[in-house]
Amino acid sequence: MKNRLRVLRGEKNWSQADLAERLEVSRQSVNAIETGKFDPSLPLAFRLARLFGMTIEEIFSDDGSS
Repeated sequence: MKNRLRVLRGEKNWSQADLAERLEVSRQSVNAIETGKFDPSLPLAFRLARLFGMTIEEIFSDDGSS
């Protein structure tokens, strides 16, 4: 799944650790989501959307591979 997380985080000048702290997850989890190695759970996706004031669909998109 593709996402805009790295760009959105950069716009706020947050490090991966800053974002992880706000989401109450590890920095490694943020890195894995950003690099597409891990898809967040639905509750985490909702937390991300609320944090950035966006919808889940504005942050994440299906990359078409299955």
